Amino acid sequence: MAATKSKAVYNVYRALTHGLSPLLYLHLHWRKLRGLEHPLRWRERLGRPSLPRPEGPLIWFHAVSLGEGMAAIPVIKQCIERRPDLTILMTTTTSSAFGVIEKRLPTGVLHQFAPVDTPSAVDSFLGYWKPNAIVLLESELWPNLIMSASEKGIMLALLNARVSTKSFKRWSGPALLPLISLMLSKFSLISPLSNMQAIHFQLLHAPPFVINFSGDLKYVVGEFDISEGEIKSMEDLKVHCAHRKVWMASSIHKGEEEVILGIHKVLRQEYPDLLTIIVPRHPHHGKEIAQKLWKEGHGVGLRSQRDKLLGDTSIYVVDTLGELKHLYKLSPVAVIGGSFFPSLSGHNISEAAAAGCATLTGPYIGHFSIMVLEMQRLNPLSVLQVGGKLELEEALRKLFGDVKVLEAHCAAAKQVYHTLSSGVVQNVWNLLDIQILQRALS
Repeated sequence: MAATKSKAVYNVYRALTHGLSPLLYLHLHWRKLRGLEHPLRWRERLGRPSLPRPEGPLIWFHAVSLGEGMAAIPVIKQCIERRPDLTILMTTTTSSAFGVIEKRLPTGVLHQFAPVDTPSAVDSFLGYWKPNAIVLLESELWPNLIMSASEKGIMLALLNARVSTKSFKRWSGPALLPLISLMLSKFSLISPLSNMQAIHFQLLHAPPFVINFSGDLKYVVGEFDISEGEIKSMEDLKVHCAHRKVWMASSIHKGEEEVILGIHKVLRQEYPDLLTIIVPRHPHHGKEIAQKLWKEGHGVGLRSQRDKLLGDTSIYVVDTLGELKHLYKLSPVAVIGGSFFPSLSGHNISEAAAAGCATLTGPYIGHFSIMVLEMQRLNPLSVLQVGGKLELEEALRKLFGDVKVLEAHCAAAKQVYHTLSSGVVQNVWNLLDIQILQRALS
């Protein structure tokens, strides 16, 4: 009875997505005109390839955006090292992730934009690429993709698997649970983000024997080559930051800049040489912030224009993507944004910790609360979670006011990061190899 209901719900979804296919085509075209889809490669979203498929076995990795894509790259590197006979195909959804991830992918890895979840796009994509296995990141559960792959005998894995609290409530309801449980039954491996996430997947009727915890891939910060020009640019910035009080606010969402700039104004009265580096989540937001500050007469540098850090530059706005890892090395203090308003749910703090920054975040951090609790359990100084603007201001004042306190927080963050990131990629690879690759390629 349950299986019949699940299949019925899926058939409704499949019929709806089939019927909406013409509208989705128009929607993608509209997004292309707005610059939200790649101007030349947007048709890949319809399952139309732009690259030839090499002969031999192929593994498809899919991540929706930049954060998930960067988390997948260390596993892809391990896969290439252990199984050089495999072709790796990497797909992403967002155009913003494309520019950064394509540069970071190992040589020989193919990149395409992922197909939208319509029967025609998915069938076209799978029919052309014929993957032996599909590895999805985090919460990329698309019914047509999963069901079509299963019908074709393609093995499925879900790494860093997570379900937000909001999604869990919705998916647990009588309308969607039959479809969710049907999709989860098609996976041969689900590697959850945490033990709590493992419980969520079990409550959503995922088969218990496919759930295996291996660690959080977002703790793994990969090493990437950068150009000589980028190296020189970072070194120049480092020289100009060397004798100043510096702090960075990264992954800032709209409205959060007011919190950061308000604190900057107060602290600059105490520290006239203060430099505040602001890295918005979306680059266009950075240009808006800089233009507003210029009009108000502030000394502002804009990263995309390669502005120099002059003596009167007190705010440096980074409106580029893919540089956070290197920028964190410029600042002893990092405040992770996306965490100061109730509508937000935090961002990854591991890159800041890996760089040895004194790491702070706001009160609204969603599933990243697991990461914060794990780090604080090992060392309470490794990450500070503040309740809002006043607590952040006070925490920064303490860090800037005592070099030993600052050094203790920096050292704790780096040491805890190394503890938690150790062995994660190897654990993921072992599960992927045993439960997916050996069976898919036998």
